[in-house]
Amino acid sequence: MFDVLIKNALFFDGQGTPGAIRHLGIQAGRLVKISQTALDETGCGKVIDASGRWAMPGFIDMHTHYDAEVVAGPALKESVRHGVTTLMIGSCSISMMLSSPEDCSDLFTRVESVPREHVLPLLRERKTWNTPTEFAAFLDQHPLGPNVCSFLGHSDLRVAVMGLDRAVDANIKPTEAELRRMESLLEEALDVGVLGLSTMTNPWDKLDGDRQRSKSLPSVYASWSEYSRLNKILRRRNRIHQGAPNLVTKVNVLAFLWDSIGGWWRKPLKTTLITLMDVKADPWLAKILGPVTRFINRLGRADFRWQTLPVPFETYADGMEFVVFEEFPAGQAALHLASHAQRSDLFQDPDYRLRFRKDVEKKFGPRVWHRDFNDAWIVNCPDTSVVGTSVGELAQKRNVHPADLFLDLLVTHGPRLRWRTLIANHRPEVVEKLVCEPSTLIGFADSGAHIRNMAFYNFSLRMLKLVKDAAQRGQPVMPLETAVWRLTGELADWFRIDAGKLYEGARADLVIIDPDKLDDSLAAYQEAPMEAFGGLERMVNRGDAVDAVIINGNVAFHNGEFAADLGSERKYGQFLRSK
Repeated sequence: MFDVLIKNALFFDGQGTPGAIRHLGIQAGRLVKISQTALDETGCGKVIDASGRWAMPGFIDMHTHYDAEVVAGPALKESVRHGVTTLMIGSCSISMMLSSPEDCSDLFTRVESVPREHVLPLLRERKTWNTPTEFAAFLDQHPLGPNVCSFLGHSDLRVAVMGLDRAVDANIKPTEAELRRMESLLEEALDVGVLGLSTMTNPWDKLDGDRQRSKSLPSVYASWSEYSRLNKILRRRNRIHQGAPNLVTKVNVLAFLWDSIGGWWRKPLKTTLITLMDVKADPWLAKILGPVTRFINRLGRADFRWQTLPVPFETYADGMEFVVFEEFPAGQAALHLASHAQRSDLFQDPDYRLRFRKDVEKKFGPRVWHRDFNDAWIVNCPDTSVVGTSVGELAQKRNVHPADLFLDLLVTHGPRLRWRTLIANHRPEVVEKLVCEPSTLIGFADSGAHIRNMAFYNFSLRMLKLVKDAAQRGQPVMPLETAVWRLTGELADWFRIDAGKLYEGARADLVIIDPDKLDDSLAAYQEAPMEAFGGLERMVNRGDAVDAVIINGNVAFHNGEFAADLGSERKYGQFLRSK
């Protein structure tokens, strides 16, 4: 007898083996039978006919910011519905492992665009842990939907050891005792199975709250000697440094690459940075970073990977509520103000308007956003006459500078002005090369963050669509089994976790997909309420390509419906520890 039997599926094992029709038997949370012939259905708890469907390991989302949502709504349905059975939290130096609720909220909410009024009360009520051991114990007993892995965030670590004020003071360096305490806490985190350390060196990511508002994240203030001491621990224990380069200077990418290099005198350091995409503002970067990194990995015995997305990086914003405005001084000045009324007064100041225009018009300098208002399309506004036009187009009609028109719209409508732009991955042929680049890992969805700005929860499905479409037009990008491996087994091996592969005896985490529904509906814009945060509207993309999701041998999602006990019973996801 099997608890779940899946028959007639085109089966992919996540290890690069070509797909073949197989029948799968699941019992007691394990995939106990992979058969070329039909299995006996007698007494089976559930039989799923997967004729014409693909069965494969559940997807791995390696870059999320579900740190608050997993506490409030552990089902994490928005990822599960898209076939994700394992995900990673604690990214970009921001974990919620060590620091106080208020500190965690200040670190998290502005950077990740999740409202503070939802996060802070949640943490004050439910955060009962302050050590890595206590955090692991919490996850072990929490009714998780998908499996959860975690990094220890360096900003969280610094604040817990130094205090928030000292951690963001550029004139203060940690004492030797504080550095040893950081090392001790990192060792403890690795002991309980944490993947490694996440850091942040990009100064655009800013604190929320009133105490140190608009200071950069604490990790930004660390010297490289501090990073090096922590990296020694990661290197010795074969764990991972996840980070972000300084987008202002970009040169510290070389420091990350150097620390990743191994040789006769040391082991390589596993390092993954955000992010390698075809950015409109710097179209040359995507062409050179991959080959250069591949060369350094091979010649220097490094183990360095860029995170990349297989989809157009289209983003939305309500007014100026978007992290890209942290890139330049005029945008930072506006985001420092918490209310629309304060910002509205600022936007009407002639001196400010001049500064804003100069920042927008600046041709050179570091940026992610292209600042081209011809690619700033209004999708919603109380003034319906402007919906569907670009800000640049509207400015030309009204014979005003587009930066001035944008500020005028913000004064009148504030966050009720919703607009979109395409920041990166605008050239399909370049994206196809990036997903084949050996120095990349497929991910960087930022799931759980920027809830009004972007929605890449289904990036794995869109990767499969990319590969399927290319094959159908006679210009294959990679074999389908390779694409499955890149989304599952490759990530599992690199992060050293028990996930992403299917074999007899493996934990039964898998997804069943209807390939005919890997279509344009996957990119369709939708909004949906977040149950965990009182119905707050989240931007999502949803299609119907996923027929079923099975986690730990239990059917979590099937035919468009979630299991009634998903997120309330401890039988689905687990806290996965690094092997």
